[in-house]
Amino acid sequence: MSSPRRILVTSALPYANGPIHLGHLVEYLQTDIWARYQRLRGEDCTYVCADDAHGTPIMLLAQQRGISPEQLIEEIGRQHREDFADFLIEFDRYHSTHSEENRQLSCGIFEALSEAGHIHRKTISRYFDPVAGMFLSDRYLRGTCPRCGAEDQYGDACEQCGATYDSSELVNPRSTLSDTAPELRETEHLFFRLGDFTDFLRQWAAHGGVQPEIKNKLDEWFEAGLRDWDISRDAPYFGFEIPGSPNQYFYVWLDAPIGYMASHLNLCRERGFDFDGYWSADSEAELYHFIGKDIAYFHTLFWPALLHGAGYRTPNAVWCHGFLTINGEKMSKSTGTFIEARTYLHHLDPEHLRYYFAAKLSPDISDINLNLDDFVARVNSDLVGKVVNIASRCAGFIEKQFGGRLAERLPEPAMFEDFAAAADGLAEHYEARRFSQAMRDIMALADHANQYLSQEKPWETVRDAATREQAWEACTQGLNLFRVLVIYLKPVLPALAARSEAFLDSGPLDWEARLAPQLDCPIQPFTPLSTRIDPKSVNAMIEETKSASAPPEPERSDTLPYEDFAKVDLRVARVAEARLVEGADRLLALTLDLGDEQRQVFAGIRAAYPPEQLQGRLVVVVANLEPRKMRFGTSEGMILAAGDDESTWLLTLDEGAQPGMKIR
Repeated sequence: MSSPRRILVTSALPYANGPIHLGHLVEYLQTDIWARYQRLRGEDCTYVCADDAHGTPIMLLAQQRGISPEQLIEEIGRQHREDFADFLIEFDRYHSTHSEENRQLSCGIFEALSEAGHIHRKTISRYFDPVAGMFLSDRYLRGTCPRCGAEDQYGDACEQCGATYDSSELVNPRSTLSDTAPELRETEHLFFRLGDFTDFLRQWAAHGGVQPEIKNKLDEWFEAGLRDWDISRDAPYFGFEIPGSPNQYFYVWLDAPIGYMASHLNLCRERGFDFDGYWSADSEAELYHFIGKDIAYFHTLFWPALLHGAGYRTPNAVWCHGFLTINGEKMSKSTGTFIEARTYLHHLDPEHLRYYFAAKLSPDISDINLNLDDFVARVNSDLVGKVVNIASRCAGFIEKQFGGRLAERLPEPAMFEDFAAAADGLAEHYEARRFSQAMRDIMALADHANQYLSQEKPWETVRDAATREQAWEACTQGLNLFRVLVIYLKPVLPALAARSEAFLDSGPLDWEARLAPQLDCPIQPFTPLSTRIDPKSVNAMIEETKSASAPPEPERSDTLPYEDFAKVDLRVARVAEARLVEGADRLLALTLDLGDEQRQVFAGIRAAYPPEQLQGRLVVVVANLEPRKMRFGTSEGMILAAGDDESTWLLTLDEGAQPGMKIR
């Protein structure tokens, strides 16, 4: 028997400035499923990750919240770990880039590159925001792409054409911190000579280290020529200070990928593992990175070049995935589809999302769509209606009719062998990250098992003594087919697998357990293994997301600016005529004398004042109110009164006031 493969797998490091959302989970679930599959096969697979905890955004957010960056990243890191754990993502180590291991490795790699001549200093012009008092990192600059002319692009890369450039090339730049035009100031920075590794990177990419789509993009970058990479940032900055360069710090994209190594080193030191056995240049261990396609540039150029230049091994492969859309659109807060992981967990089963993503994921970099109606239909049909249905159809008969014990034989051993033989094809799909194809093949097997039970009809044959044993064996066959399906789904649905193992009383099932049926042994009473999704839960999740992202209600103010009040033209008027309004129970029609003109005003004071009592009285009228068309005519102002629905009092004036006088 061959020795198990030694595999180290990572996901891109989530940035420690906000919560995990469903778009993030595409990657971590993809990686977790692949790592769980390797372990199920008996391979020695280690999965590490960490929070990306450095950079200007974290420094500024901490300042905004009035806490230290260390406090911020600890708080966010705790939330990230809880979200990942509740989605059953099983890291061997989840660490932070703000760690002593990462400091040591980052400084060591930098010094090795410096000694080999791959680092040089250069005076450059960088944008400085005099209002914020700091040099601006690329994400705090927005302007026009110097290559394609697309507007509102970041200071280092264009999202439209994919070009990368120096921030000084950005056209019409603006600081996003102060919304002012920044100033170009000179500063000395450290640069990594990426072009020194062009030939090496070409060879690395050509040997299957990247997907075809990424390989094509790399060829474009090679053709354009690899540019030196600025790896330093000026203070103030939250990160590791560069040895020999006071007040300068490693750019976050230098120490972030080294965080993979640091997380693994932390695990190795704790458990006594051989770190060098994984990371030395001649290592036979396998190293795989799962990332989003938007950060391919850093992981397929800078990262392997840094490793190779510092004398470490390079990745066997860097696998990119696409973005997540929801209901065919980009995730949006206004539509309630920018869904945080914790919001999802408030309403829905994490394994349902694990299954749905698996049913969508392929080895290419295409975007995947979470259609919420399809999500409900597919989970209810596949997991509950097909897979769990097999167990629920058989378990009751075994428990009630046959003492909770499986039969001694399978009536269709060839069928069981066919299910077991499907493992080879499924293994190829899992290994190649063709998860969607694996799920289709598994559901086809589930359909076959359900068809078998429908043909055998144990619910009928169990009633006749002559066919009673036939029913027992058919249900035993069904549960053994279910058991094989559970093994195949275990990387995707670890909690359902654990519940199924408890129900079958089988102990933990591995890949090889599919080869022998489970016979002549007791099982435990059946309890629901998975429940249907209620569409109301999906709607509640959307509504919670909308509520969380809605702008806060403006604070009410009890004061009115004088300038606004001064616009109101209050004048003295005398009631020249008051009459009832036909068809209106509350209104009186008043003809008001304002000295130089008369106006008609409708007032809701009929219950308090008979018309004859108002003739000749002085009242206060809002004279510059926009006329209002009513069913009974046009009201050309408003008279002032006090009171409520029960009683009303007109505001009147002493004799001597003259119609038309302005109220002061």
